Amino acid sequence: MNVMRTGMLLAFMTALFMGVGFLIGGTGGMMIALVIAAGMNLFSYWNSDKMVLKMHHAVEVDEANAPEYYGIVRDLAANANLPMPKVYLIQNDQPNAFATGRNPQNAAVAASTGLLQRLSPQEVAAVMAHELAHVENRDTLTMTVTATLAGAISMLGNFAMFFGGGSRENHNPLGFIGVLIAMIVAPFAAMIVQMAISRTREYAADRRGAQICGNPLWLASALDKIARGAKQIVNEDAERNPASAPLFIINPLSGQGADNLFSTHPSTENRIAALEAMAQEFSQAPAPSRPSRAPRAPIEEEPQDDRPSPWGRDGGGRKGPWA
Repeated sequence: MNVMRTGMLLAFMTALFMGVGFLIGGTGGMMIALVIAAGMNLFSYWNSDKMVLKMHHAVEVDEANAPEYYGIVRDLAANANLPMPKVYLIQNDQPNAFATGRNPQNAAVAASTGLLQRLSPQEVAAVMAHELAHVENRDTLTMTVTATLAGAISMLGNFAMFFGGGSRENHNPLGFIGVLIAMIVAPFAAMIVQMAISRTREYAADRRGAQICGNPLWLASALDKIARGAKQIVNEDAERNPASAPLFIINPLSGQGADNLFSTHPSTENRIAALEAMAQEFSQAPAPSRPSRAPRAPIEEEPQDDRPSPWGRDGGGRKGPWA
């Protein structure tokens, strides 16, 4: 059902883009818009992962310089029967993560230093399982195409007055009304569709991620910590590139600008509630050694033990996952 809904929303987005072209330049404008959309999507298909990783200054890591973090991703990929993705680290204090890539064979996952420092190994595993679920479901490609089309619609809307001129003589079939629709209604509709697609995919990735890591409460706890961290710590790279926000597990934007008037992510509370309900489903089936702590219980103040941290085999002596 989610796949069908996403397909319908993408089809609507494409039709909306062509409709804006029609409002600006009639039939000829619609065909030009179609060609532009095809070209932009083709470019995004091959280059979106590199662009996003560069935007956020992500650095590739391996088993030598980030053994526990890399090992978590490797084990989860094996659990999900996925090819090993490239693993990246983002030097950023805000706890967050995202996945990118056009398919599972060319995927990459990235976590911030803030995420690895503030979350437990179990919570890190749950977050990376969520990102691998996006890879498995090919959501990274879907969201890239959606963001590209939404950006293109907004771009056409901004230049509608110049292209259409508000006159039927300039091939605008609806005159000034068509220009207003292209400038205001179409970009707003594209934003709503982009949010709908993002929210649909986040719920599906939460559920699949919980299955991959084996415990929905790990992800519920991680979402709670990340959401609180995202409100307290500004992600400068995300603020400069708000179009990449839907890729993150939690909206990285501070909400200070107009780009954050509407969230691209579902409510964190609703996501946590869905994961807690899923944990109840898990508990009804025989399963050994399930954690018995209360849902959403913070584990930041738990006593330290000898478990390795996600960023080094000796744990406490390291300052970060890059050491």
